[in-house]
Amino acid sequence: MKRVCVPEFLDSDAGTAGEVHTALVDLRRINRWFGGTSTTLALLERVLDCTKKHDLSFLEVASGTAEVPEIAAGTASKRGVVLRTFRLDRAASHLTNGNGKPHDAVVADALHLPFADRSIDLVSCGLFAHHLDPDQLMQFAQEALRVARVALLVNDLVRNPAHWAAAWIGRPLWRSRLTRHDSVVSVRRSYTPEELRALLQQAGAPGVEISRHYFFRMGAIVWMTS
Repeated sequence: MKRVCVPEFLDSDAGTAGEVHTALVDLRRINRWFGGTSTTLALLERVLDCTKKHDLSFLEVASGTAEVPEIAAGTASKRGVVLRTFRLDRAASHLTNGNGKPHDAVVADALHLPFADRSIDLVSCGLFAHHLDPDQLMQFAQEALRVARVALLVNDLVRNPAHWAAAWIGRPLWRSRLTRHDSVVSVRRSYTPEELRALLQQAGAPGVEISRHYFFRMGAIVWMTS
């Protein structure tokens, strides 16, 4: 299945404030039900197993609501690890729809992260990579690797015909017209694991691990040392 880049409504602010809020609620459900949250947690568990660190900073890029970083912090806490979470999104309206504290949220461009080199242990993103064209994805990876001390975590959809069909059939599940449109478009915009690996390597990633997860999800860990 060829990658097709069709604009997503949530990217273009094509909805009212109420519609955006409803779409973000839908997004939380997608993460809970269809592997989004569990994929990020699996990547985090892998990092914790490998690093044995007990205190880590964690930046979620294009975070929207605070749910995934909050759950990640809770998972780390159960292992005796302090995970200090921060969120970044291009739109303040997206950040205000979560339970995060105001001081942990940053409004900024993911392609120009407002952080110093090697200032954050883990840079993470979920359902973000497919919003970027290949050049943008490599630019984001370079920025994330500039900022990260330990690893970049990428959690995204896998593009294939079965996934596209499932997204189309599942459209009635979502309350927001934005989600009903974007859920199908997202699959066509997504990358394959092979494409993601190649783009991360072209961006200069020193070491890339790709794993497949529940319901057409993939995860990538880009280690700062090979």
